[in-house]
Amino acid sequence: MITIRSEYLGNLRTRQTHLASGSQFMTDAPVDNKGKGEMFSPTDTVCAALSACMMTLMGISAEIHSIDIANMLADVTKVMESNPRRIGKIIIRFYNFSAELTDRQKVILEKAARTCPVALSVSSELEQDIHFDWDTYRKS
Repeated sequence: MITIRSEYLGNLRTRQTHLASGSQFMTDAPVDNKGKGEMFSPTDTVCAALSACMMTLMGISAEIHSIDIANMLADVTKVMESNPRRIGKIIIRFYNFSAELTDRQKVILEKAARTCPVALSVSSELEQDIHFDWDTYRKS
């Protein structure tokens, strides 16, 4: 079953349409690879997918265990490699923004994040540098 329709728009841009909902987003090549860098690049979407997937799994666990993670924040850094050009490392730092968490709650959330299907699907050569700064409160 087709879930996403990808369309090349020219000028190194694409449109992605989620067929079930009609939701769309566009990508642009980054400036260091002949693009304008005006939107997420395809490699940016991989990094965003990893962060979003981890947050989603933490959200599911948070609901099951009545843990407040409202307003949790993550900063994502992409490190590119060359020869071949690829994502070499994704650094994600999660911050707690709303509530104090017990040690048990932190373990539950961290385990949930590490079972994310995106994390388990990407190449083992892609370094995933994941940090949980639960005691660091950071505003957006």
